[in-house]
Amino acid sequence: MNFALIGAAGYIAPRHMQAIKETGHSLISAYDINDSVGIIDSMAPGCAFFTEFECFLEHAWRLRRMGETPIDYLVVCSPNHLHGAHITAGLQLGCDVICEKPLVPTPAQLDELRLVEEETDRRVYSIMQLRHHPAIHELRDKVAAENRDTPYEVELTYITARGPWYLASWKGDSRKSFGVVAEIGIHFFDMLYLIFGELKQEVLHYRDDHKAAGYLVYEKARVRWFLSIDAEDLPESVRGRQSTYRSIICDGELFEFSSGFDDLHTVSYREILAGRGFGIDAVRHCLETVHSLRLAQPEPPREGEAHPQLSRLSPRHYSANVGHD
Repeated sequence: MNFALIGAAGYIAPRHMQAIKETGHSLISAYDINDSVGIIDSMAPGCAFFTEFECFLEHAWRLRRMGETPIDYLVVCSPNHLHGAHITAGLQLGCDVICEKPLVPTPAQLDELRLVEEETDRRVYSIMQLRHHPAIHELRDKVAAENRDTPYEVELTYITARGPWYLASWKGDSRKSFGVVAEIGIHFFDMLYLIFGELKQEVLHYRDDHKAAGYLVYEKARVRWFLSIDAEDLPESVRGRQSTYRSIICDGELFEFSSGFDDLHTVSYREILAGRGFGIDAVRHCLETVHSLRLAQPEPPREGEAHPQLSRLSPRHYSANVGHD
């Protein structure tokens, strides 16, 4: 099948290019406003490339009219605030769409995408690669097998160090990325739902441009969570050796899963192409969680709710972000 890609110069685009190649298909067209896309030569040397969206779109329509090499899938790796427009363009081109998270920022816009799906008889799939991680499967199966009545006590920590470039890019603009909760957190809220069931309560304790923390209550768990792009938040045990730390502590048992991410996009593509992709209904719950947390006002944690990392914030810094003197 033939693929086109929007956002070819971004950080995540090479994983999509590799997934297309490894699943035996062809990247035939790509677009980005930036032209630092030399990696295409090693993935799809014959791929057409455009730096203007109008030219990319005209080329896609021409391929469709010719009928010989129409685009089957459009892959969206553009900045988050453009996802909705680019997904819609792909569906209206007659393509199925594969999009990085989050699909859109609000449940209302998700409903609009559902209408476009119905109008075009095409589908949009979200990349939720954590659902394919072996450690997550292990914890999910453990919880399902125990089937206990009392909730699990869970501590979720995700720290992925980013340099000054991050805040200077679109990712640091909350109008475009929708903030750190959406940009790095949505996968983990999806994972928690997958393992522990329906979300019952959500509380935001802290949020700024670098980090966020809060408390979530699911059917089977009470979760203290912390997300950060600040290298200073990395545990001493990994600092200087790795820039990312992911862990879940469930009833005192550590599930550390900082590795094992290398081929998850390829796994995701295989599942989508086999008809087992994650569509709008599958990701609605985590998008609703992120949307609610974006609108929430931080409040002081009650006893037993605070993630341990909150204690590392200075009292002045912390109080300024929870809304009291």
